[in-house]
Amino acid sequence: MGLGGLGVTDAEQEVYELLLCHSDATLAQLAERSGTTKTRLGGLLDALEGHGMLTRTEDKPVRFTAAPPDIAVEILAARRQEEIARARLAGTALGKRFREESDSPIQLVRGREAVAHQFRQIQQLARSEILILDKPPYVVEPDGGQLMLQRELQAKGVRYRTIYDRAALDEAGQFDELKQLTASGELARVLTGVPMKLVIADHRFGLVPYEPPAGHQSVLLRSSALLDGLVTLFESLWERATPLWPQARQAGSDESLTTDDQQLLALLAAGLTDAAIARKLGVAKRTVERRIRRVMDGLGAQTRFQAGLQAATHGLFDVPE
Repeated sequence: MGLGGLGVTDAEQEVYELLLCHSDATLAQLAERSGTTKTRLGGLLDALEGHGMLTRTEDKPVRFTAAPPDIAVEILAARRQEEIARARLAGTALGKRFREESDSPIQLVRGREAVAHQFRQIQQLARSEILILDKPPYVVEPDGGQLMLQRELQAKGVRYRTIYDRAALDEAGQFDELKQLTASGELARVLTGVPMKLVIADHRFGLVPYEPPAGHQSVLLRSSALLDGLVTLFESLWERATPLWPQARQAGSDESLTTDDQQLLALLAAGLTDAAIARKLGVAKRTVERRIRRVMDGLGAQTRFQAGLQAATHGLFDVPE
């Protein structure tokens, strides 16, 4: 396991591990065993000594002894934590001074790359929950990066709630990514006419688009009445939106609906046509029509509207909060 996160290079770690196996060794002995020149090895030993990872004797020839790994690494970690604490204090002071000078809880973020970078950073700041309103067009094309970041944060206990505009289901490649995101634990709902893009982290930071003709621009928001209002907007839309891929059961039955049936219910609730659903599921339109009829019969519904009503009445859209 590497110690790069504590400021130790790979080359320095190799010499340290060599010292652990050959304690009280001289420079010549270490050079012979490592195949490294004495000049380069001397620089690495000096660096390790600066890290507190070795000691050297004062007699001649000088001999080197590695510090115990548990103690050495603990000291390095403590130093790094102190550096992080100082950096946070400096960042807080800088942010306070900037806000005092600007007297505003908002900051304009300009450029496609800057907006994409800020979108990722907003998520990384979250400790409990991230709220997202999602609609095309997208600043960054789907590349798996969001899925990896989201899984990493969810593993740390961060909950994602996302409302997708129905148009997002028509985006190339987006449908498959939505399935992966919801499978990883995201609570996802769909709504026709999502009014804007939005991401909010822990009700403390938010990012909303501001796109005049000049190009890609967004507004970074900090805790304020404006951000509180956007949280309220999200919660209102969340109540109106329809769950994607619900955990569903047939009415009056203990048998769970198949995965295809669950997707079918979600896409029907999202308002997609039979042809659009067929494209999303990769099947023929006639197959979709047969599946719809089978699900409707299982729910005792005569129309699609009744099927949706039955699903809601019988709690088929059982999505954890």
